[in-house]
Amino acid sequence: MTDTSTAGPRVDDDVDRLIGARAGLFVGGAWIGRAASGRTFPVTDPATGRTLAELPDGGPAETRAAVEAAERARPGWAATTALERSALLRAVAQRLRADTERLARLITLEQGKPLAESRGEVLYSASFFDWFAEESRRVQGGVVPAPSRTKRILVTRRPTGIAAAITPWNFPAAAAARKLAAALAAGCPMIVKPSEVTPLTALALARIIEECGFPPGVVSVVTGADPAAVTAPLMDDFRVRVLSFTGSRPVGELLMRQAAATVKRVTMELGGHAPFIVFADADLSAAVDGALASKMRNMGQTCVCANRLYVHEDVADEFQEALRARLAAMRVGNGLDDGVEIGPLVDARAVAKAGAHVADAVAAGATVVLDGGPVPGTAGHFFRPVLLRGVDDTMLIAREETFGPVTPIMTFRTEDEVVARANATEFGLAAYCYTNDVGRAFRLVDRLEFGIIGLNDGIVSTTEGPFGGVKGSGFGREGGSAGIEEFLDPVYVSIGNVEAAAPPPHHPITQEDDRA
Repeated sequence: MTDTSTAGPRVDDDVDRLIGARAGLFVGGAWIGRAASGRTFPVTDPATGRTLAELPDGGPAETRAAVEAAERARPGWAATTALERSALLRAVAQRLRADTERLARLITLEQGKPLAESRGEVLYSASFFDWFAEESRRVQGGVVPAPSRTKRILVTRRPTGIAAAITPWNFPAAAAARKLAAALAAGCPMIVKPSEVTPLTALALARIIEECGFPPGVVSVVTGADPAAVTAPLMDDFRVRVLSFTGSRPVGELLMRQAAATVKRVTMELGGHAPFIVFADADLSAAVDGALASKMRNMGQTCVCANRLYVHEDVADEFQEALRARLAAMRVGNGLDDGVEIGPLVDARAVAKAGAHVADAVAAGATVVLDGGPVPGTAGHFFRPVLLRGVDDTMLIAREETFGPVTPIMTFRTEDEVVARANATEFGLAAYCYTNDVGRAFRLVDRLEFGIIGLNDGIVSTTEGPFGGVKGSGFGREGGSAGIEEFLDPVYVSIGNVEAAAPPPHHPITQEDDRA
């Protein structure tokens, strides 16, 4: 960390242009170039090691200021009509689509994924603002039948209050967008703490939100090298009523304990350890396509990546050879270069973890089918794909998320066996199954203990679906019609002393009535 007591943040000129503003904290509608601490922290390009920016190192002072700004904005934002909020959200979606190239380059610079994937992430982010622009106009109440003729029972909905979002480094635009869009649609201000690894995209998103005309204080973005220094004031302040977190399970557990003191509502997406099951009757070509799409997206750094490939023993050799050939042909390099399909991993720790999983598996008897690993002689965190065979459930790679381009193949014989092995994890985010047996497909939906199931589908994330997991993968949903519910409270209104209409006269049914 660098002391900059007399100077603002140092930022690459290209990064300033990509963000659309001088990089800094965005609090209460103002851009702040210097943190109260006077310190900065670096943001680096994982492909080159180059420092892209030295950002203000925000902490308690900036977070408290963001909460005060959100509290000032909260009554007015809650009072806006759904139509007004919808129009602003649509404006953000339109800007995101118009600025796709600029924002995609920024994502690739700070996170590393290939430019084609970054473009897809920008458009995916825009779709959340479009979706929740529509959902904001569908927040409805109801009339409940009352137990008395002199009562009426109404149910209405209102914004929960100030929301906080803590977002991960692997999807710096989309993770923020799906939290922000839902909260803003519901009428809640939101304070975003982006990952210190990839904070620049969140600042670019804040700039677009500002330019689209959102009132000051409705959105703030506080960057900081020490997550606890930013999050502690959020967790301690009773006015912050909702926390939406995407990240690791240990951090999620800590945040839940902290949230209990102020009885916050929390939504948690705590990662996964997805099984990918290929039955003997599957379309193997489609299964290989799905495995590549799921496993290699973002270099294997997604929470819904296929981590454990279970392939029926009758087709394992054929599947393995087809997958090996496809993996071997994938080009590794800087995500900004044409034709690159696998960019760098996020940092040196990610490279070390992927390598450790390979070493552990090989030491325990696994066979290397495609030899890859760290790329020597480069400043970036590059890791060539590795394909393993003969992996069993005791190995580290079968028990932990790798978050890298290492693919283990395990074989199975029966449906009961593979379901038991797939469920033998504390995580429950996503699972994938390839089969042409309709009966089996429905059985798997019933038996697999995961919040998202891809049947003959390797790309499960979509704006319209309720994204989220079960068991140790957390609770709450993002996207779909359920996403806005995390930021709304039902209000039950009981109306008494209603002058009831006189009941109609009672006419007993006679035999003549019955014959008619």
